[in-house]
Amino acid sequence: MEEFKAVQTQNRTPAHSEDNARHLQVEFALTKAQLDESFRLRYRIFVEELGAKIDCATPLGIESDHFDAFCHHLLVRDITTGQVVACTRILTDTQAQVAGGFYSAKEFDLSPLSITSGRVMEIGRTCVDPQYRTGATIGTLWAGLAKFMENNRFSYLMGCASIPMNDGGAQAHKIMMQLRAGFLTPESLRINARRPLPPPPIEPSIAPIKMPPLLKAYLRLGAQIGGEPYWDEDFNTADVFIWLERANLQQRYLRHFVYRKNESDSALRQFAA
Repeated sequence: MEEFKAVQTQNRTPAHSEDNARHLQVEFALTKAQLDESFRLRYRIFVEELGAKIDCATPLGIESDHFDAFCHHLLVRDITTGQVVACTRILTDTQAQVAGGFYSAKEFDLSPLSITSGRVMEIGRTCVDPQYRTGATIGTLWAGLAKFMENNRFSYLMGCASIPMNDGGAQAHKIMMQLRAGFLTPESLRINARRPLPPPPIEPSIAPIKMPPLLKAYLRLGAQIGGEPYWDEDFNTADVFIWLERANLQQRYLRHFVYRKNESDSALRQFAA
């Protein structure tokens, strides 16, 4: 795997206004113990909360797959409790060649993206503890991701934002109506899902549209949607393909996420792919 240096940067902004003692830091997983913390959080969110079906050969309480061995794993830790409260993994273009391709290629036909030039990184398996689904937690995670992207001159970031399908897909179809109206990539970069969503429930849902926090954060940063979502039956989600050009990063959100007054920018510079 590509060499990189660890980073531990503290964000002294509380995770939410009700708990001023909560402090967060972003770090790379460097040990098996840290990796297992990430895998256990993923199990709690994807398997226990969302009902994902995973390989029965995986140890109980662990959610992991083939791609994990080729990824950098980024964690957000509550330093007051020591608990890992959010995580994502980064698969770089060079590591994807070793891994047999990007994970997203399992769900989407990525061939239209071949017209682009510049480095590409893929993020995946992003999840946040239910008690920490706030702007500060997502911002702390993005402080690491955006700095990694900037320091290593990645031109593009791609990945998937998942919409739960526990309601039969009603929310997913409503959200997609909004996304089609203003967030699609140019036609030349439009990609096709390998498995489309099932039709919406016959009975119309009266529930208000509730955009997942991670998807909302991507859009605020300037991300676009590659087209129709993929129906991930194993994870019971509608996976929306995210495409973010570094040149299009919204600077006001980038400043909010990356250049916080209480972060050590010199430490962030240690990110390297």
